[in-house]
Amino acid sequence: MKALIVLTIIGTLLSIFFSYSRNKNLKKLSISLLSLVAIVSLSIAGNLIRQIMPLFLAHIVLIVFAWGGLVWYIVRDRYYWWIIFSPAVSLGLFLILELLVGSGHE
Repeated sequence: MKALIVLTIIGTLLSIFFSYSRNKNLKKLSISLLSLVAIVSLSIAGNLIRQIMPLFLAHIVLIVFAWGGLVWYIVRDRYYWWIIFSPAVSLGLFLILELLVGSGHE
């Protein structure tokens, strides 16, 4: 599974740089790279959510949709920011739940 994740990241980086080599669009390159960093950061931060399994599974699904949104931007030049940053919703929901209910490890 880890190898698949690493290969997906490398494949996305290759497609970003291939798109840049064809179009020479520096703005699209920077937006794509920053979005990739944001998606990877949100997926790493999602390890906090493992305590609440349904929310964690929803976070994983949102990460997959965000990755698809990034690929859609690379291929079709349509940037859907609300899809790319949607995993932040599950992180925010987790923080709200922790604030209201508290941690079960006290």
